[in-house]
Amino acid sequence: MELNQGADLTCLGNEPPLQQFSLLPQFFSLNSASELSHQLLQLSPAALAYVGDAVYELFIRTYYLLPPKRLQLYHNQVVAQVRAERQAQHLQSLQLHLTSEELEVVRRGRNAASKRSKRADPNIYQQATGLEALLGYLYIKDAQRLTQLLALLQLESSASSS
Repeated sequence: MELNQGADLTCLGNEPPLQQFSLLPQFFSLNSASELSHQLLQLSPAALAYVGDAVYELFIRTYYLLPPKRLQLYHNQVVAQVRAERQAQHLQSLQLHLTSEELEVVRRGRNAASKRSKRADPNIYQQATGLEALLGYLYIKDAQRLTQLLALLQLESSASSS
């Protein structure tokens, strides 16, 4: 993957810059957006959640990089955000901003959450998997929309946690 030339860097308050990347993997060689949507619908929601989990964790890790601090504090801040309970809260806060297509991806992700978490309530785990599926879907389909939604997340200030 490579950066778009002239990637849009926007800062929201104390938040780190959000960059748009050319996120579409090369194996998705498609002629149209509808062809991409069709191929994405062929992927299992669990596969989308698998990618979305990585996208979400990388976003959270990047968010807490500044100001510089000890690795243990980075770790503690990230772990607090990547827990299923926090992901479920994030999904709830985004619900009103989602399109019908995105809500369908979330629904499919929730329904695919068959693995039982030892720690989280099954409903919470389903919500978290729904968010991850949405993020994986948008990572592949629409990086600009992914960036918009991630900017809406209410994260604890990294400065107040140090």
